[in-house]
Amino acid sequence: MRLAFVWKVASKELLSTWRDRRTLTSVILLPLIMIPLFTIGFPLLIGRSLTGQQEARQKVGVVGTLPSELRTLLTRDVKAPGGAVTQAGVTLVPVTDPLRAVRDGDVEAALEVPANLPVTAGSAPRKVKVYSNANNQRVQAGAANKIREAVRAFNDSLVARGLAARGLNASFLAPVSTTDVDASNPSEKSGGALAFIIPFFLLQFIMSGAMPPAIDSTAGEKERGTLEVLLVSPVRRLEVVVGKLLATTVFAVVTAIFGTLGFLLAGPVGRLVIPPSQLEGALTASFGGTLSVSVGGFLTLLAIALTSALLLSALLIAISVFARSFREAQTYLTPVMLLLIVPLIALQFSDFLTKSAALYAIPIFGGALAILDIVRGTLEASHAVSAIASNLAFTLIFTLFALRSFRREQVIFRT
Repeated sequence: MRLAFVWKVASKELLSTWRDRRTLTSVILLPLIMIPLFTIGFPLLIGRSLTGQQEARQKVGVVGTLPSELRTLLTRDVKAPGGAVTQAGVTLVPVTDPLRAVRDGDVEAALEVPANLPVTAGSAPRKVKVYSNANNQRVQAGAANKIREAVRAFNDSLVARGLAARGLNASFLAPVSTTDVDASNPSEKSGGALAFIIPFFLLQFIMSGAMPPAIDSTAGEKERGTLEVLLVSPVRRLEVVVGKLLATTVFAVVTAIFGTLGFLLAGPVGRLVIPPSQLEGALTASFGGTLSVSVGGFLTLLAIALTSALLLSALLIAISVFARSFREAQTYLTPVMLLLIVPLIALQFSDFLTKSAALYAIPIFGGALAILDIVRGTLEASHAVSAIASNLAFTLIFTLFALRSFRREQVIFRT
């Protein structure tokens, strides 16, 4: 194999793809914009939405008579020491049909209070029916949550008074309690519960970066009638395949690098954008808003990203060469991309998997799992080696398959 000819083929493909501004957008701008948007924008948006529901006053329908203490707990505003309202009460509205009132949107939730609701502990228990849309997260975080908290506080008050009347403290009912201690390491805390989106988006960007040059250098050239000219030149078929693989991988790797930079920049940017009071919150941390990766972890991540880019590039070229046109190649690759995405989505359940070297040897998925471990700071060296070796092995397989296709005239001249 002559490297000079390989580079000539690769440079031709790089120049051809680089001229397309849409490709530049998908390679550079999307990773730098989308990743911080997901890791910082979503926590801010959701956090402000939840805070807004706590500070807003919702309408709650009532059927029956509420005890005065429970009514006060429902309608009162909870204020901070400075006087700012941290949780607004609800506005109680009498209704006759609570179910219809909620479904029609007249109220966000409704209470059906039974007759003779206990006002002292020890009385016969009664149930208060709470009507709300269980599928509406805004309602559950707002009106429904306030109702539950008020009823819980009302119960606690009744029990505390009953115990005090008997000379007992409220702790009498709970002699033993638990205290949760977070044993996760700093990397796991910064990565958060939703850290699986990091390998998901990183590999998605690799695929989006590899697809345009892979299709353009195979099916695109067939459609333009330039592939035949290349194949009758002095360049060997192996040099053609390796050159196209190199060009496709370069775009995939560049996309991966910008994707990685997007994740690394998300942490510092998050510290500037997110208020200090929310920075260490569970919601922000769950999206990786304080993400930090060691130098060794970053280099390992790049190695996995590089081998994943090689594998995906070889796979895309091997499939695209069978297509007769750009559009047909996209049709072939769409189900393949979907098959690759499904295992990446399953990363959110990775804690239930028994992690072994064999699991990390699964192409693409093993690399995604290793990236997730890097983010969490739990990656073992043997697992990283398994993921990288698997990607390289399957890269060789798909490259040989693509080479075989380039040597078959019925594939190259398929019409």
